Amino acid sequence: MTDGTAEPLLTPLTAEEWGADEYAAFGALLGIPGEKVPAAGSGHPMDPLNFDIIGLLARHPKMARAFLTFNGWLLQRGELSLRLRELAIMRVAHVRRSAFFWGEHHRVATDGGVPADDLERLARGNDGFGGADLLVLQATDELLAGGKLPGESWQCLTDELGTHAAMELIFVVGTYAMLAAAFDTWGLAPPAGSARLPEGR
Repeated sequence: MTDGTAEPLLTPLTAEEWGADEYAAFGALLGIPGEKVPAAGSGHPMDPLNFDIIGLLARHPKMARAFLTFNGWLLQRGELSLRLRELAIMRVAHVRRSAFFWGEHHRVATDGGVPADDLERLARGNDGFGGADLLVLQATDELLAGGKLPGESWQCLTDELGTHAAMELIFVVGTYAMLAAAFDTWGLAPPAGSARLPEGR
């Protein structure tokens, strides 16, 4: 977990460091050509300097472009609902003790209509959840603990969500566990004013 006291190992690009390859990487996430991305330092709402996570990934623009194409699809065009996706991401953030992703996705989740009370309850365990919510949280825990889902859990997920959304859940959990490892290694601080990571359970 980033504690905010150590010097970061990698920092986001400055305005002067953004070039065609870096804009193309950000454009892949947004689903637009790189030349349509607002200029770094422009003050536009989609100014790349507003997104530290993108500024870090874009230090390897070719990798970032490939990854952000995939991640943008998961976030914007997948069949797994926003609520279920964000419950899984928040569980990953809590289990992996990622202050950055707890803060970042607390905002994403609540902006998307997930009650903050659900997120705080999620940090205490699975009590109070049922139906698809509970299945997703239990599956996320199993994936993080054992690296795979038992057959019975997979069957329950596909029965409830359908095969496509169940497949996506595995990729969401794996993607955000990987991202948490990367950004916590590099020392990316949570967004200013964001929700604080609750204590471990």
